[in-house]
Amino acid sequence: MQRQFAIFLVRWLLNSFGLWIAVRLLGTGYSNAQVDANAAAFLVAGLIFSIVNAVLRPIVVVLSLPAILLTLGLFVIVVNGIMVYISLKLAPGLQMSFWNSILTGMILSLINYIVSSVFEMNTRRKERI
Repeated sequence: MQRQFAIFLVRWLLNSFGLWIAVRLLGTGYSNAQVDANAAAFLVAGLIFSIVNAVLRPIVVVLSLPAILLTLGLFVIVVNGIMVYISLKLAPGLQMSFWNSILTGMILSLINYIVSSVFEMNTRRKERI
């Protein structure tokens, strides 16, 4: 249980960092009027994204399975973009267009893949010992 919570915390912080990187790179939704609330806005958005990704994404993947199979898995990129778009609509102070959300979804997918790989390698290393 503690390990799962630790993984969730790491994902939350790295998703927040990934959102910050994406907003900086893509340049949309970053308001200069909210300079004081930047870190808090990205932490809230990262938390919302982590929760939406854990709860809503499996449902959307199952519902869009025909499109995913038809496109040989490429529709998953759109599903990730939808998750980012929903998360940013729920998060206060951040906005992004749908197409930039798809690109942000690619960035966050890469970050989550790296986190999963690191935790999987640590688990395998502990099993060998």
